[in-house]
Amino acid sequence: MNTNKAPTMDVSKTKSSFYRRLYVAHLIDSGAASSVPALCEATGMPRRTAQDTIAALADLDIVCEFKQEEGARNHAGSYQIKAWGAIDKAWIAVHLPQVKAVLGYP
Repeated sequence: MNTNKAPTMDVSKTKSSFYRRLYVAHLIDSGAASSVPALCEATGMPRRTAQDTIAALADLDIVCEFKQEEGARNHAGSYQIKAWGAIDKAWIAVHLPQVKAVLGYP
């Protein structure tokens, strides 16, 4: 019997959803991934999940706006975080390894 299994994290759906929103807001705000395709590439999440997560940022009073590129077609542009509401974005930066580990993101 192999007892050297990697530990598994039991995380509630509420916590993982909250962390996912924080991580997406962090990626957008830092410029690391400010479009849906970039978020999908950075996290491995499906496109629909990325879109739903961006839309759900408003539930946390995080103001996220889409800025259309001038002269571009087909919704080319990027998202920007305009306000963090009650969320301390510095906390996210400090706890980023923990957030990514809970979510299983690279």
